[in-house]
Amino acid sequence: MRCVVTGGAGFIGSHLVDALVRRGDEVTVIDSLRTGTLDNLREHLDQGSVALVRRDLLGEGWQQALQGEARVYHLAADPDVRQSALDPGSQLRNNLQATCRLLEAMRTAGVGEIVFTSTSTVYGEAAVIPTPEDVTPMEPISVYGATKLACESLIAAYCHSFGMQAWVYRFANIIGDRSSHGVIWDFIHKLRENPAELEILGDGRQTKSYLEVGACVEAMLFAADHAAERFNVFNIGSEDWIDVVGIADVVVREMGLPRVRYRFTGGDRGWVGDVPRMQLSVEKLKKLGWRPPIGSRESVHRAASAMVR
Repeated sequence: MRCVVTGGAGFIGSHLVDALVRRGDEVTVIDSLRTGTLDNLREHLDQGSVALVRRDLLGEGWQQALQGEARVYHLAADPDVRQSALDPGSQLRNNLQATCRLLEAMRTAGVGEIVFTSTSTVYGEAAVIPTPEDVTPMEPISVYGATKLACESLIAAYCHSFGMQAWVYRFANIIGDRSSHGVIWDFIHKLRENPAELEILGDGRQTKSYLEVGACVEAMLFAADHAAERFNVFNIGSEDWIDVVGIADVVVREMGLPRVRYRFTGGDRGWVGDVPRMQLSVEKLKKLGWRPPIGSRESVHRAASAMVR
């Protein structure tokens, strides 16, 4: 398949590119490299197995890359939930406006399929845990979650108005090698600066589901290969959860630190828009034929091991 990956130089995007190249797809990456890095694509670029269009979706000069393509994997976004309370305009531009421009460019170029990476934050503080895809009401408590939910709605409208097909994935916390943000990345960098003490945002009891990035990409491709509705929505995550103190314990062990004192900032959440408890139901994906190969704790172990190298 000929396909485009927006944000393909980023964390999840580059792992997706790896998988697409392995299965023989012709891949073009569109990435501004604002948060992504060429190092994540170096091998493919050196071998000529991936074409790179270094452009921002809010600018021009990338639209022609869609000509003749069959599918777009749309991962480009501003992923910082915490920052969305401080600078909501960035999320509105880089998530919602960029998706609007991409969909219109796809319509013009005749590209009929889109895979979109959404988020568990579209559910807000869900009353049902594990949370299924059809839970109501959906009330995001962060600007980030709101922009992703708006993007989902826009994609649904384009599918039904212009005959497109979409696969929307609501992620739990996806972690692993090449990650450049998130709790594990934060802990590692804090401990490298001060190996004796670790600041933990909130009370450390925030409990959420985590999945290693390789398993996430596997689920993305499986669902796109097997789900045939016009507009498909799936949760992707593990079937258990782990709290923040548990993650800290894993990171400390992986870094080989003998004694670390934990210092909590207090409160039941780490920042404005933080959801203290999150676990997604993956029953819909399991009925399709895929199930998470590992759980949250093992995902954290693998991610921390890869990231401390």
